[in-house]
Amino acid sequence: MLSLGSYRVRDCQGVSRRSFLKASAALPFAAGLAGVDPRVLAAEAPKAKSVMLVWLIGGPSHLDLFDPKPRAPDLYRGPFSAIATRTPGLQVTELLPRLANSSHRFSVVRSNINYHGGHREAGSIGMTGYLAPDGGEGGQGSPASYQPHFGSILARHRSRNRLKADSIDLPGFVSLARGPIGDGVGPNFGYGGGTWGKGHDPFMFSCSENGKVSIPELKLLDGLTQDRLANRREVLSKLDALRRRADQTDFTKWDAVYRRAFNLISSIDANRVFDLTKENDRTRDAYGHTSFGQSALLGRRLVEAGVPFVQVNWSQFVEVLFPNRDYGWDTHSDNFGLMADWHGPLLDRTLSVLLEDLDQRGLLETTLVCCMGEFGRTPRINSIGSRDHWHQCYFSVWAGGGIEPGRVIGQSDKNGELPATDPVTPAMVGSTMLELAGVTSATRVQLQVLQDGARVIDGLV
Repeated sequence: MLSLGSYRVRDCQGVSRRSFLKASAALPFAAGLAGVDPRVLAAEAPKAKSVMLVWLIGGPSHLDLFDPKPRAPDLYRGPFSAIATRTPGLQVTELLPRLANSSHRFSVVRSNINYHGGHREAGSIGMTGYLAPDGGEGGQGSPASYQPHFGSILARHRSRNRLKADSIDLPGFVSLARGPIGDGVGPNFGYGGGTWGKGHDPFMFSCSENGKVSIPELKLLDGLTQDRLANRREVLSKLDALRRRADQTDFTKWDAVYRRAFNLISSIDANRVFDLTKENDRTRDAYGHTSFGQSALLGRRLVEAGVPFVQVNWSQFVEVLFPNRDYGWDTHSDNFGLMADWHGPLLDRTLSVLLEDLDQRGLLETTLVCCMGEFGRTPRINSIGSRDHWHQCYFSVWAGGGIEPGRVIGQSDKNGELPATDPVTPAMVGSTMLELAGVTSATRVQLQVLQDGARVIDGLV
């Protein structure tokens, strides 16, 4: 099948009287939308049945990928040539020839901004839309102080409205990495349920370069492996023993984790979704035998099975060099060498194949794909010939699920330092995802999420 800075946030988008009254008809919200005529829900089916967030953790350089500046001074433009794409007005660098040839499938935003230059803080803001109230200038807050992740919001909404996979009991929000993503200091705080609690965190799966899928959370219980979970009696015995020796508070937390794991692994249909050997060798080879490539393939299988939100993480850690050699995008010391030898070719291959695969399977129309990181990298090359953190302007790539393809949204200035058009905030990113996935502005008001400045990105839909 395969051919292989500082900005003022805008006011919240207004909620029309008609939308508010329609949403209010379903109150109280705890009952979901049970009071709404099913024919109304059918008529308002979301454009995106699933959302796939391809998260390039560490900060990919916008000038070296989707926003080249061939006329900028030497200290800015870098060594990579700009090449034409199938989209009028869109150039990318020579590192992305496959994506250049398939630009009719996606649109690019070139005016994204964030509000912090640290990985954990910017990542948390980027996945929730907000800085934690107790974070302060340079502060981080805590997981419970952040608003919920975009995926947590969609999963909760779909659960309440019974828009789940028809036959497989799969999680509503899956994150693919070896564990919670972050840097060498610790994980991002905005990775999950936030103020809603850990019950709304994503279910994490790890996918190796050979396609072996594992559940990192299972490592929390000594002596219990994924293979041994096949023995249901042993699972129950282990949990009973744990209940007897753990205090109630700890057990409640552990019980939730293993109940989810047990339900998944005891489901034959669910296990088929995670078995990449069901794919033919040609497809697996096309995605590439890397953790990121095989994770993208698993992500496609998950949205195909009906999972509402899948986050495909480039890596678990931002660092690219020792001590956490995870090849994240934090390319402080060798940006251009790493971009040419690893990051650029891998992104070009995997993202282009993912979009083509989704398209040829008829899934792209109903799957919203967003590819981005927490920020970009300094337009001005640093003193050691590389690039550092830059949250004042960067890119995002959007496809499927109601997105108008073949467009360039927003512009950066002549050197790629600041947006030359209205900036696109993290809250706008989340609002666009959720709006297309059926979480309307009225529903977001009810859930008390993504309100201030949280409007859909103009021109993208």
